[in-house]
Amino acid sequence: MRKLYFVYYLFFLLSCKNKPETIKPVLSAITESVYAAGILKSEAQYQAFSNVNGSIKDIYVKEGAKVTIGTPILSISNDLQELNTQNAQLAAQYAALTNNQGKLEDAKNLISIQLRKMQSDSLLWIRQKNIWQNNGGTKVDLEQRELSYESSKVNYQSAILKFDELKRQLVFSASQSKKNVQISQKMASDFTLKSEIDGVLYQLYKKRGESITSQAPLALLGSNKKFVLEMQVDEYDIFKVKPDQLVLVTLDSYRGEVFEAKVVSISPMMNQASKTFLVEATFVKPPKALYPFISFEANIVIRTKPKALLIPINYLLSDSTVVKRNGEKVKVSTGLKDYKMVEILSGISVADELVNPIQ
Repeated sequence: MRKLYFVYYLFFLLSCKNKPETIKPVLSAITESVYAAGILKSEAQYQAFSNVNGSIKDIYVKEGAKVTIGTPILSISNDLQELNTQNAQLAAQYAALTNNQGKLEDAKNLISIQLRKMQSDSLLWIRQKNIWQNNGGTKVDLEQRELSYESSKVNYQSAILKFDELKRQLVFSASQSKKNVQISQKMASDFTLKSEIDGVLYQLYKKRGESITSQAPLALLGSNKKFVLEMQVDEYDIFKVKPDQLVLVTLDSYRGEVFEAKVVSISPMMNQASKTFLVEATFVKPPKALYPFISFEANIVIRTKPKALLIPINYLLSDSTVVKRNGEKVKVSTGLKDYKMVEILSGISVADELVNPIQ
């Protein structure tokens, strides 16, 4: 009797096991989307580098603090540059016009003296000419007076030229010295790292006293008001993605919530290593708090149908065939797809019962 029960039980199990898994198509909404993953990036985010080498002398801003354009972040120690700045300032003081007025006054006085000498020699020459015309004096005396006048005239003109040349030299030296001070101050300003944006200092990569080079970043800065979603989209899907498409975003930091974003840019260059394209989006309504490099997953909505004939994707055979309960294979036309369901455009109806072809 026990053997008979066992045979019935075994038959029941085999019957259940051989019973095919079936479903019927359903009418429902479907959304086709492109999956992407990425990280958040603060708007205007950048790594700050120094233009000079040295060591960190002082740090003025703590991580997480707000900054504005021009806010000093840290200073870099370099004694040689400080000495160069002081030397340039001393040279500028020495070359300043106010400190060389004595030279200009001497040159002006020389012009005045030469002018009086020329005027005196001119009168003496004229007087000697009058005497000569009245048959007085000698021709030698006349020639000597004329020569004295011509000589004093040349000396007067030379004094003017020397004054102008001295003034040009002093003005040039003063201007050049000022420029050298500006250059030195500009170089000195390179020893102070300043913010280029209004935002937040997110990270400092070095501590006080550490050596730095111009090749290594010193700080990470960015906006704390607006963030960009950087996504990597497979080359297979990139031509489906367009600006202004809706993006549904989930973040590990906000589990259970879905945020909406919009595609704002699509990179025209593919990453050869990953075979992906960079796509950027911005939140329609961002979460209350965000930080750079938070990871997220996203679905870029390509198309949506409120009512479509749907079957599970795994009920498709070779992407275009379904199997009915009676074993008949039917060719179908497909439409939208998501990660679970596929739209059937033609070939079957809601009344058809389908068998999972992979069992």
